[in-house]
Amino acid sequence: MSLKGTLGVAVIGTGRMGADHVRRINEVISGARVAAVVDIDADRVKAVADGIEDCTPCTDPAAAMADPAVDAVLIASPGPAHEAALLAAFERDLPVLCEKPLTPDAASALRVLRAEEALGHRRVQVGFMRRYDTGYLKLKSLLDAGTYGRTLMLHNKHRNPATPPGFTNAMLVNDSVVHEIDTTRWLLDEEITAVRVLRPAPSGNAPEGLSDPQLFLFETAAGQVVDTELFQNCSFGYQVSCEAVGESGTARIGDDHGVFVNSAGQWGGSITPGFVERFEDAYDRQVQRWVNATRRGEVEGPSCWDGYAAAAVCEAGVRAQESGERVAVELVERPDLYRSRS
Repeated sequence: MSLKGTLGVAVIGTGRMGADHVRRINEVISGARVAAVVDIDADRVKAVADGIEDCTPCTDPAAAMADPAVDAVLIASPGPAHEAALLAAFERDLPVLCEKPLTPDAASALRVLRAEEALGHRRVQVGFMRRYDTGYLKLKSLLDAGTYGRTLMLHNKHRNPATPPGFTNAMLVNDSVVHEIDTTRWLLDEEITAVRVLRPAPSGNAPEGLSDPQLFLFETAAGQVVDTELFQNCSFGYQVSCEAVGESGTARIGDDHGVFVNSAGQWGGSITPGFVERFEDAYDRQVQRWVNATRRGEVEGPSCWDGYAAAAVCEAGVRAQESGERVAVELVERPDLYRSRS
């Protein structure tokens, strides 16, 4: 499908991420408009649609996809609802930008992958937005060029001021470390083959029952080792960084704290309060790239394979959390449709 005009997008889910994407499409990026919004909350979705010209409110994703004004779909609903929405989009051969996770587990992600494979062409870009962050893009370019020789290790930090109520140890993997899982696979162009998790004495800031911080260790098919410090109740702000260690040098991103000031006996910069502020530009770039590719009749970026592989590593990570043992990652053979990486 090659679209010449403005892309009509159905946004499924109008919670925090969905509402932010509605704003992004309406006010920030070019080449697209919100043609329909979908949410199970009829009052909320009507309120969102009422603020957008020629936008149809729906409570059923399939109904929105049937709207002739809809050319593509952005899925920002909770993870358990993704599979049904993706399969409905495949029935109409609609391009999709699906927020992570592709689906909440490897089995359902594999079903989606097989359904897309049956189409014979890609339709899905998975929303791993760090791949569109300026710092990560620069680091990827350096590693691909072999600037510092073969990459031997990655050191990651992932800190958050606090977790919301009800946050569990499994969610530390599925909602947080999943980003380091994807960036590891992308930066190194290798699959993760095993996971270990070390759990130090928990911080006094951690909610009861949550083991925080944790240290995740990944092994790759090429023998590289990756560590990730995850500290989700650090209390002082949001920090994400990655250092690549090569044979002849290192490269680190994530240390830019904005303007550095000196005043009245104080010096320093600032720390972003959350992921939305830290990766706002990456989200903008991700959606713009998706719109541009879709209008050209192309699909780029993280694929259903990437979503499936991340889910499989997450499952190994949760088992490693629970057992304290090294857990191997189990993957099916990579289909030909997903052999080339973006």
